[in-house]
Formats: sequence, structure tokens, C-alpha cells
Amino acid sequence: MNRNFFIEVNSLQRNHDGERISGDVFLYRYLKEENRVIAVLSDGMGHGVKANILATLTATMAINFTREHKDVDRIADIIMNTLPVCSERKISYSTFTIVDIDGNGHVTLLEYDNPQTIVLRGNRIFDPEWEKVILEKGKHAGKVLKTCTFVPEKEDRIIFCSDGVSQSGMGSDLYPFGWERDNIAHYAGSLVSGEASISAMTLAGKIVTMAHKNDSYKARDDISCAVVYFREPRKLLICTGPPYEKEKDKELAIRIEGYNGKVILSGGTTADIVARELGRAIIDELVFEDPELPPESFMEGIDLVTEGILTLQKVNEILKTYNNSVRLGKGPADKIVRMIMESDEIHFIIGTRINIAHQDPNLPVDLEIRRTVVKRIARLLEEKWLKKVTFEYI
Repeated sequence: MNRNFFIEVNSLQRNHDGERISGDVFLYRYLKEENRVIAVLSDGMGHGVKANILATLTATMAINFTREHKDVDRIADIIMNTLPVCSERKISYSTFTIVDIDGNGHVTLLEYDNPQTIVLRGNRIFDPEWEKVILEKGKHAGKVLKTCTFVPEKEDRIIFCSDGVSQSGMGSDLYPFGWERDNIAHYAGSLVSGEASISAMTLAGKIVTMAHKNDSYKARDDISCAVVYFREPRKLLICTGPPYEKEKDKELAIRIEGYNGKVILSGGTTADIVARELGRAIIDELVFEDPELPPESFMEGIDLVTEGILTLQKVNEILKTYNNSVRLGKGPADKIVRMIMESDEIHFIIGTRINIAHQDPNLPVDLEIRRTVVKRIARLLEEKWLKKVTFEYI
């Protein structure tokens, strides 16, 4: 793998004023076996349910054809000629932007009728040298698409949006022709200047909020913005369960002490081992922030100390339905989810000792539950959140 940075992908949307569903659709996939990321933003004609169906169909086709390594003109040709035709207007219409980042770190962009994608290198606009693709056959012959390929650098950002952003404020004194690409790029650049490590979600959110403001807080179209951010990975270590051999206790403690990133200890016995080996005290919290779980504890040099299995099971439950609009609480599981979301590379160290202290015949089952829960958490993090997850058993 030639990439030495993490790819953060996120988006925010606001529906057309009065609509319950967005006519813009954003999808992305992480293809683990190819170490490849594909993201698509599609804008269906009009707004509401019909637009959403068109955009969903377009975005799904775009993801599927792109993952098959088809040529850009072939992808465009298939999508354009497959979309159903609107019975009233006799046209099928859905715009799209496809971002394809391969395992070697090359980015290919393909767009049709969406506002032109902005690439920021640091806080400045980078021009990846666009080319035109003209469709040669079928009912869309003569239609023009744009494409480009470039090699990203660390701290590059790709910003792509629907015309609800670029046409926001149209007709106003400030933006008579809408919030045009240069204005959006300048605004995004100023945000990066103010906060160099601004996350993909925060940047997308601020652009959507500004577009909504341009429309006097009554969105005249669906407003969507997606951001891809290439950056240094943020690392998190989660240790759960005591090592199989007591001789490994010291090794575990040394690994934790020397880890370059944040650390969570999930399990009372695990925390006791680390405290003993490093000569540190555990301070128990007596406030139950989550009535379902034992409260967290505190240890110098460790970011979070929680109970084990029950807390990890709750983490799994939260992750199943978690999205950008979910507000996390203050409980131990919520805190783990928050730390996971703020991290890119998550490494689990899973202890395999059966805890004799409990004298419980069900404990081999307990160990199996621990492994199963961690695997479920890992699958959700990889597939839904593009996190890089690794395991080791000790």
C-alpha cells in the first residue's frame, strides 16, 4: 500500500424547504480487498420522493459500475442510458459526481452537471486539469461530462456539492448569480486557514449552513455537500480482557504506556493489571451517567477506563444506528463511540485468559462473547465508517 494517510469521507445535507426527504443522495463504499474508496453524490430532478428515487438509482449504479473498473465514458454511457424517463417531461435527469480513490492513492473524478468539484491543497485551490468526455451514442449522444485524475497529497480536500449550494442566494444583492464556485472555494479556504485540521463533517456542515443562510434560511433546493480529506491517521488502542499467560501482563502494560495515540481499557481485570504493572492508582467514579452500565474509572495516562463486555455490547448497539445527527450521551459506551468516531485506525488487543476469580462455569462463553462483539463492532466501523481496524489476541 502506497498511501500513508487516512481518507476521511463525510457529508451533510439539508432538504428543500418543506420536504421530508432529500432529492440528493450521497453514497460511499470502502472496498477493503482493494484498499479503495468510492464516493458518489447524485442530485435527482426536482425534489421530494421522485427526485430521491432517481438520485438513489444513479448513485447506486455509479458505485457499482465504478467498482468494476469500467472506463469513465462507459460508466457515463451506461448510467445516462439506464435512467427511467419522467412521464410528464419525457426526460430522465439526475446529475452525479463520482470520486474514485484507488489503493495506490490515485484519484479519478467524473462529474455530470453538478457544480465543478473543488480540490483544496492546504487552503488554496488546486487545479487537477479537467478533460471533457463527450458521449458518442445513445439518446444522450453529445452530452458533455468532465473528468480528471491526480495524485493527492496530505492535507488535500475534495469538496463536491449539489446545485442547492452553488445556486443558493441567487437573485439576492450579495449573490445575484448564486453562490458561485469561486465564492464557495474562498469560503472553504478561509475555514481551513482558521482551523487547519477541520474535519470533513465540520467543513461540509459549515458550507451547507452558509448556503442555507444565503437562501434566508428557506432552502430553495436540496442542499448537499460532501468532503474527502486526506490526512495523518488518528490512532486508538482498545484493550479488553486479561492476557492468557500472566507473564504477558507486563508486556501488555508496556505496549499501552508506549502507544502513540489514545487508549481505552475496557474491563475491570484489564485495568487492574495495567494499574498494577505501571504502579498507578484507579479512581472509581460513583456517578452513573448510564443506568444500564457501571460508571467509568480514571487512571493517569489512560484516556478512558470502563467495564468490559456489557459496555462493548452497548457500543455495538449504538453503532448499529449511529449517524451524524445522533447526539451521544455521557455514559461510558457513548464515550467509547465518540472516541472511535474521532479516530481512524483502531487496534484491539483482546486478552484470552478466562478469569478464574469469577469461578463461573459460563466464562468460556464470556470470552466468546467478547470476541464476537469486537468483530461486530469492527465490521460496522469498516463498512459504514471507513475505519481501519486491526486485532491481536494476547
